[in-house]
Amino acid sequence: MVKSFSPVELDQLLHTASQRKRPHYESQNASSRMRWYFVFFVVSGFCSLVYEVVWLRLAMASFGVTTAMVSIVVSMFMAGLGLGSWGTGVLVRRVAAAPRMLRFYALAEFLVGISALFVPYELKLGRALLEVMSTSAAWQSSRYYFLSSLWVAVTMIPWCTCMGSTFPLLMAVMRQMPDAESDRSFSYLYVANVFGALLGTAASAFFLIELMGFRGTLHVAAGLNFTLAISAFSISLAALPSSPTTSAPPGLVIGKPLYGLPRGSVLWILFTTGLVSMGLEVVWIRQFTPYMGNVVYTFAGILMAYLLATFWGSQDYRSWARSHSLEESAPSWTLLALFSLIPLATSDPLLPLRIGPVELGGVRMSGIVLFCALAGFLTPMLVDSWSCGDPDRAGTAYAVNVLGSIIGPLVTGFWLLPRLGERWASVALSLPLFAVGALTALRKESVDLPRSRWQLNPKLRYGLVAVVAILIVNMSHDYERKFPEREVRKDYTATVIATGKGFDRELLVNGIGMTRLSTITKYIAHLPLAFMDRPPRNGLVICFGMGTTFRSMLSWGIPTTSVDLVPSVPALFGYFHSNAQQLLSSPLARIVVDDGRRFLDGSKESYDVVVVDPPPPPEATGSSLLYSREFYGVVKEHLRSDGILQIWFPEQLGGDAGTTASIAKALKQSFPYVRAFQSFDNFGIHFVASMQPLHGASASVLAARLPPAAAADFREWEPNLTVEQLFSRVLSQERSVEKMIAEDPSVPELEDDQPINEYYKLRSWFHYYR
Repeated sequence: MVKSFSPVELDQLLHTASQRKRPHYESQNASSRMRWYFVFFVVSGFCSLVYEVVWLRLAMASFGVTTAMVSIVVSMFMAGLGLGSWGTGVLVRRVAAAPRMLRFYALAEFLVGISALFVPYELKLGRALLEVMSTSAAWQSSRYYFLSSLWVAVTMIPWCTCMGSTFPLLMAVMRQMPDAESDRSFSYLYVANVFGALLGTAASAFFLIELMGFRGTLHVAAGLNFTLAISAFSISLAALPSSPTTSAPPGLVIGKPLYGLPRGSVLWILFTTGLVSMGLEVVWIRQFTPYMGNVVYTFAGILMAYLLATFWGSQDYRSWARSHSLEESAPSWTLLALFSLIPLATSDPLLPLRIGPVELGGVRMSGIVLFCALAGFLTPMLVDSWSCGDPDRAGTAYAVNVLGSIIGPLVTGFWLLPRLGERWASVALSLPLFAVGALTALRKESVDLPRSRWQLNPKLRYGLVAVVAILIVNMSHDYERKFPEREVRKDYTATVIATGKGFDRELLVNGIGMTRLSTITKYIAHLPLAFMDRPPRNGLVICFGMGTTFRSMLSWGIPTTSVDLVPSVPALFGYFHSNAQQLLSSPLARIVVDDGRRFLDGSKESYDVVVVDPPPPPEATGSSLLYSREFYGVVKEHLRSDGILQIWFPEQLGGDAGTTASIAKALKQSFPYVRAFQSFDNFGIHFVASMQPLHGASASVLAARLPPAAAADFREWEPNLTVEQLFSRVLSQERSVEKMIAEDPSVPELEDDQPINEYYKLRSWFHYYR
C-alpha cells in the first residue's frame, strides 16, 4: 500500500532530502559564516538608515520642505525595498547555487554604495529640470508634485531595490548551509538589520553629520557597502561550486499555521502590522514633540527607542522560537492593540510627568516601548511562519509588510491626523489590531491549543483588554487640553494652537511655541524697509507666524506676499489681529502656503525687501535651509539690485557662539554688505544684508521714511515711545559681524550640506571648533 502525504508532510520530506543532498563546502565553517552574515546585515542596516535620513534631507533641499515631499521620499524608499525583496525572491528560484547568490549579494551591496555618489547629483539635476519646466509645472501645483515624485522615483527606487534584494539573497545562501536554522533565517537577518539601523540612527544623528556633513556621511556609508561587497565576493570565491538546491518547488512550500487562522491570513496580518506601525510612528512624532522639542535629536530619540524596542522584541522571538514551535500560542495580538494606545496615556498633558518646569520627555516617550517590542517579536515570526526559510516566500512576505509601511504614513498624515487629531488617529490605527485579536480569540475550539490552568480564556482576555483600552481612550487628552482658552487647527503638516488673551496670546505648532505678540516682529518689517534710500515697491515675508510682520509690511501700502509651510498658521490670523479680514481682502495682500525656498525657486518676481523669520529654536529641524549660504544665493536672484534681506536670529533661545558665527560667515560670503543689530529688549539679532552699501542712516532719518500708517503700526504696542526712539533702541546696539565670526573663527559657514545649527551635540560637549 502506498502511503499518501499531506502538503505539509511533503514539504518537510523534501526539505529533509534537500539537507542531505546539499553540498557541504561550508559544513566545517557554517557557524563562522553565519556570524559573518549577521555582521553583513548589521552593517547593511546601518548604511540603509544613513541613506534614508540623508536622502530625505537632500530631497527637501531640492524640492521643498513640505509634508507632501517627505511622504513622497519615504514612500519611494519603501517601494524600492519592497520591489527588491519581491523581485529577488523570484530570482532565487532560478539561480539557486549559494556561491552565485553570494556574488549577487556582493553586487547589490556594491550598487548601494555607488548610490551614495550618484543620488545627490541626481536630486540636484531634478531640481534644475523642474526650474526649466516652471511654465508647465508651476509651484504648488499638482503637476509639480507629480513631476517631482516621478523624479524621486527614478532616482531612488533602483538603488532601494538593491537594498531590498539583500534579504532573499542571503536567505538563499543560508538555506543551503547545514545547521543554519534555515526555517528562521529571515528573523536571524532581521535582528541584525534592526540592530544596524539602531547604530546608524545614533551615529548619523550624534556625530557623523556634524563632523562630516551630509555628503561626507554618505561617503562613509558607501565605504562600508564596498567593504561588504568585497567581503561577500571573497567568501563566494572560497566556496566550492554547488549543485542547484533540491528544496521544494514554491507551490509545495506551505507556511505553518498560526492561531488556528487560515495560512493566507498571514500576509494580511503582515500588511496590517506594517501599516499600523508606520502610521503610529507619524502620530508619535506629533505627540511627543511638545515634550522633547522640534530638534533632530528628538526625532532621532524616537526612532532609536522604536528600533531598540524592536530589536529587543525580535531577539526575544529568536530565543522563544528555540523552545517553541510556531504552531504554539504566541503573544496575543490583543495585547499589541492595547500597547498601541499606551502612548495616549504617557503623552497626556494633564499627567504630571515633570520635575519642576522640566518635562520628563524620555519617561513619556517610553510609552512606545511595549508596542515596538511586541511588534518586533510578531513581525519576524509571521515572515518565518509564512516562508519556512524559503527566500521567494520571504521576499513576498517582506514586500507585503513594506507595502503596509508605505500606505500607513500617507493615510495617517494626509487623512487621519487632519480629521481626527493625534488621540483618535491612534484609536483608528489600533482598530485593525483589535480585529486581528478578535480573530485569534474567537477561533474555533477544534483548533484551540492547550493552555495552563492559570491562562485566561482567550475570549475573556480579549474582553478585559478591550475594557482597559476604552478606559485609556476616555481618560486621555490631546495636547491642546492643556490650554483652557484656545483655537485649534489640524492639517497634514501640523497641529496648530492659538491660545491666550490680550497681549499674552501665543502661537504653538505641534506644541512648540513659535511666537508671541511682540514689537520685535514689527522691526523685522520696518527696519529693512526704512533702510531703503527710495520708497519700496513690494516685499516678501517668509514664515507667517501670527501675521504681525505681514501686517506691518502692508502698513507701508506696498504689495506684500507671505509664505508659510503650515496651512493652519495663516488660518489663525484673525485670532491675533482684529483687522485680519480687512487686510486679507486688500488687493495688496497675498498669502501662499508653501515652502519659502521652493516658492522662490518657482517664482520669477523680484522684491525690494525679503524678510525671513525661521521657526524657533535656532536648532529647529530644517531651519538651516533658511540660514544657509545656498538659500542666500536663491534670495539674491529675487532681490532688486538695491534690495535688502533681513534675517532674524533668536540666539537667546538656544543658539551658541558657533551657530552665530556660522550664520554670520554665510551671510558675509553671500553679500558684500552685512550689518547686525541687537533687537528690542536685547532679544535676538536682526541681520540686514544687501548687494549695495547700507548707509549709516540715523534713527531720525529712518523714522522720517515711514508712512503715517506704518508709523502708527510701529508704535501700536509701545505708545510711550516715538518712532525715532524705537529705531534708536536698535541702531544704538549695532554688533560687529566680524566680532561674531571671531567668537568661533574655525567654524565653517552654514551650508545645506553642513547644518551647523541643527547638529551641535559634539560642539556643545567638546567645543571642538575652538
